[in-house]
Amino acid sequence: MAPGLPPAMERPHFIGIGGAGMSGIAKILAQRGAKVAGSDAKDSATAEALRALGATVHVGHAAEHLADDASCVVVSSAIRDDNPELVRAAELGVPVVHRSDALAALMDGLRPIAVAGTHGKTTTTSMLAVSLTELGRQPSYAIGGDLDAPGSNALHGEGEIFVAEADESDRSFHKYAPEVAIILNVELDHHANYASMEEIHQSFETFVGRIVPGGTLVISADHEGARELTRRLDGSVRTVTYGEADDADVRILSVVPQGLRSEVTVELDGAPLTFTVSVPGRHYAHNAVAALAAGAALGVPAAELAPALAAYTGVKRRLQLKGEAAGVQVIDSYAHHPTEMTADLEAMRAAAGDARILVVFQPHLFSRTRELGEEMGRSLALADASVVLDVYPAREDPIPGVTSELIIDAARAAGADVAAVHDKARIPEVIAGMAKPGDLVLTMGAGDVTDLGPLILDRLPK
Repeated sequence: MAPGLPPAMERPHFIGIGGAGMSGIAKILAQRGAKVAGSDAKDSATAEALRALGATVHVGHAAEHLADDASCVVVSSAIRDDNPELVRAAELGVPVVHRSDALAALMDGLRPIAVAGTHGKTTTTSMLAVSLTELGRQPSYAIGGDLDAPGSNALHGEGEIFVAEADESDRSFHKYAPEVAIILNVELDHHANYASMEEIHQSFETFVGRIVPGGTLVISADHEGARELTRRLDGSVRTVTYGEADDADVRILSVVPQGLRSEVTVELDGAPLTFTVSVPGRHYAHNAVAALAAGAALGVPAAELAPALAAYTGVKRRLQLKGEAAGVQVIDSYAHHPTEMTADLEAMRAAAGDARILVVFQPHLFSRTRELGEEMGRSLALADASVVLDVYPAREDPIPGVTSELIIDAARAAGADVAAVHDKARIPEVIAGMAKPGDLVLTMGAGDVTDLGPLILDRLPK
């Protein structure tokens, strides 16, 4: 029953097609029959996955990559005005569409669940996508990370449900009109776009206002930022709270660690319900309960959805085991905000027992490091030892005086064993010299630190 192609998207061209959000939209359009083209700064497994669907993917950005018959150009907020393909689009009069508008068009006519929050969006969206697929609901989904293979971040399904990650970073989630919205937490982040918590709350209020009449908001009862948002709402939207708080509508009664899994018991509609979450950490258990509440709000029986949630075994870069060598396990973490860093380190500590935890951390964005560097440093104190790389700039220009030394100084002040490594190529050698059998090594951050996992494994003694 899924709709066909949205108007004006029969021949879309994506600038930055290899990105997590952009590639998902491109993939769904290709699966719906669009003639998809695009470009990215470098080739990748994601680009290959798109080519396998019939998309044309150019490496590098050049005006000639944009076909004269393109029906639109899709961009994200990271694309600069002087991009040659964007300049060429203006010359040709080709309409420019933000990726959020493209995603909103794909959801039109379906029953969308939009997953928002400062942390946990990718995991929660993935949990819903996997469990609904397990139940045969054939959902469409668009996720900010790959489930189990390059390009698995999105799918055009034949069912009526569309699960989408809703990004607050550039306010693009204001474009969606979900039947069910999830808000996992509300914290200050994305400092280039938000100057205060007041602006963050106003942005999330606007998102809540986009829920369709008769729809439902599922929101945490435990995070203070989310509770404050709930207090600010006017009551016009049906609200279901979840969490460990006594007043939660879906109350978490217990989270019992079982190695790299957890057994979760909730009280739902006055009765206890126990199910398994196949990834470690209390925060992931909370994500699963949010998914359970959202599915129930959409009419999926909780007694069916709860056991299906166990089918979710992780998403790339979310505490993903990269391998083991010389008795040392290497795990990849996307955590780049202090709250995420703390949650992942606490989860690993609970699962690891007496094992040492060594962290390779790469700060992400100068603006985030300036505002949250001290908190990042305190988070690293949860590890037994850490090395910190230079700031990964992504889309930002350097800010004078903002370096990874802000994090290192704060970590040392908190009693952490931490060192700076400015040459990323030295990391495998450094970690091989530190690690002992039984240790856990976490590569942590939202940049290219993820590439170091296989190199560390290769450098460890065979």
